[in-house]
Amino acid sequence: SCSTDVKENRNLDNLFSKERVAAEAAQLPNGSAVGGRKRPLEEGNNGHTHSKYRPKKRKKVPGPILPKNALMQLNEIKPGLQYKLLSQTGPVHAPVFVMTVEVNGQLFEGSGPTKKKAKLNAAEKALRSFVQFPNASEAHMAMGRTLSVHTDFTSDQADFPDMLFNAFETSTPVDDPFYLASNSNGSFSSLGIEYPLLPSPVPNLVQPPLPPAPSTFTSPTSGKNPVMILNELRPGLKYDFVSESGESHAKNFVMSVTVDAQNFQGSGRNKKLAKARAAQAALSALFNMQLDQAPSRQPIPREGLQLHLPQVLADAVSRLVVDKFSELTENFTSPHARRKVLAGVVMTTGTDVKEAEVICVSTGTKCINGEYMSDRGLALNDCHAEIVARRSLIRYLYSQLEHFLSNHEEEQQKSIFTRCDNRQGFRLKENVQFHLYISTSPCGDARIFSPHEAGVEDQGDRHPNRKARGQLRTKIESGEGTIPVRTSNTIQTWDGVLQGERLLTMSCSDKIARWNVVGFQGSLMSYFTEPIYFSSIILGSLYHADHLSRAMYQRITEIEDLPQSFSLNRPLLSGISNAEARQPGKAPNFSVNWTVGDQGLEVINATTGKDDLGRASRLCKHALYSRWMRLHCKV
Repeated sequence: SCSTDVKENRNLDNLFSKERVAAEAAQLPNGSAVGGRKRPLEEGNNGHTHSKYRPKKRKKVPGPILPKNALMQLNEIKPGLQYKLLSQTGPVHAPVFVMTVEVNGQLFEGSGPTKKKAKLNAAEKALRSFVQFPNASEAHMAMGRTLSVHTDFTSDQADFPDMLFNAFETSTPVDDPFYLASNSNGSFSSLGIEYPLLPSPVPNLVQPPLPPAPSTFTSPTSGKNPVMILNELRPGLKYDFVSESGESHAKNFVMSVTVDAQNFQGSGRNKKLAKARAAQAALSALFNMQLDQAPSRQPIPREGLQLHLPQVLADAVSRLVVDKFSELTENFTSPHARRKVLAGVVMTTGTDVKEAEVICVSTGTKCINGEYMSDRGLALNDCHAEIVARRSLIRYLYSQLEHFLSNHEEEQQKSIFTRCDNRQGFRLKENVQFHLYISTSPCGDARIFSPHEAGVEDQGDRHPNRKARGQLRTKIESGEGTIPVRTSNTIQTWDGVLQGERLLTMSCSDKIARWNVVGFQGSLMSYFTEPIYFSSIILGSLYHADHLSRAMYQRITEIEDLPQSFSLNRPLLSGISNAEARQPGKAPNFSVNWTVGDQGLEVINATTGKDDLGRASRLCKHALYSRWMRLHCKV
């Protein structure tokens, strides 16, 4: 014992004795001794803990897990399937075997040079029919080789097999080619609403894949980007640079690719992302293949006539509005290019998005100060971008009615209006649709619960029944943000506001919800026309499907027995592929507006509701009423 201590002390340079190290180690909470040693060094090892110098063993890196072939996948879904030899043809040196397998009463045949390959081919056909790709042979050829363990769509954890086959056997056919429904009956369970997906008038479009399984399910395309997948389906494609636009902090590149004589474009904050978007557009249109997307990011199709693919439409509308704003602000170099929120309305008159026209563009985030309100309707009370865009659109509708009521036949033909068939008044021509673009979610109920972009793991609103959901909110006077409406009986009065009471201006979410019932044309225009509704509402950022759908129409679905020609409008709701970057800096105190036909932008001071010279806006109540009076005299 004594000699051991001497050796230990010699080896440890007289730091600690064996007993002292052990005692102090026992006292420490984590069992480690002072000096960093857990136990004294063993005798006779020349100061090393092991008798031999051994380099650390490297952990053996497991090799890649081989993908499961179609036979294995099908066997996991439906164990015990019987494959039968149907026929054998061809010469002895090159036989052709035909094997069959029966799944849920449906017979699938597969052929090959061996029985094993014929069985594999039959299994592929069975799986392919469930996945429902129109070009399944090519799609699976690209995807089947690269399936990893993480893309096993027969996961037991998700209880996916039963869900897959039950949905396949019992659900009614879904005819809408635009949307991947969130469950087998075509309803949106995460939103708490149900309505069927309507058939589309667009010909030659493919059927949608089966609904996605629970969160553990991953698409067979995961792990590969769209450019790789498209390259395997159509090797040797060339991507062309189309354009570059956008402000310095939010550049936007556009790339194009031609596949099967069709041209597809994609945009992104860099060329690589733009190429991926173009490839995804081609995969979506030609092969009905969608990349993995969180439920909260998926577009919600409109109830009614759907003339365009949602994501293609959303990206095109966004690009048109931003490009027009760039043109009006000299490529964003004008002082009036500063903005927090950009909004605009795009009109389509058919199925071709390329023929869409920008009707109006606007910016702004603030409201009038109560002391500047005008009792003659000469001031703009609300200068939020989407509200100004809607007023600009009404101004456009007046000009179109004036064209229709002119004495020149050419002018009448140009108008978007026509007479109602069986009653007085006017209506839009067939297939004329208006699409509202807002660079971020509208203030109020749509934005308050979605301050950040939806993540891939975002499965939607986790607390849909909280009392704060769906509340009416008012904007803060001369500032930004919203607060809930008080449930008091006090009524806002003119003299009260002038004497200092807070001006109550409804949030943009609440105003758009109202437009989805009464139309956006306004009460004066309703004297001439049927209600006019937006066909889609597209957000450049902060798009959350649950929150936006609730704010836009879901919270008012109990409205019934509306007057003739009025209805609860459920427009397409969608984000864009390349979400807009957050605008840095303080919000400017001005709002700009432009309507097709105008020479340039009108700049309005948001605090006063007039321009800097004190002149009334061309969008104020007084100006629109003057237009209405002129039309009324003609009618």
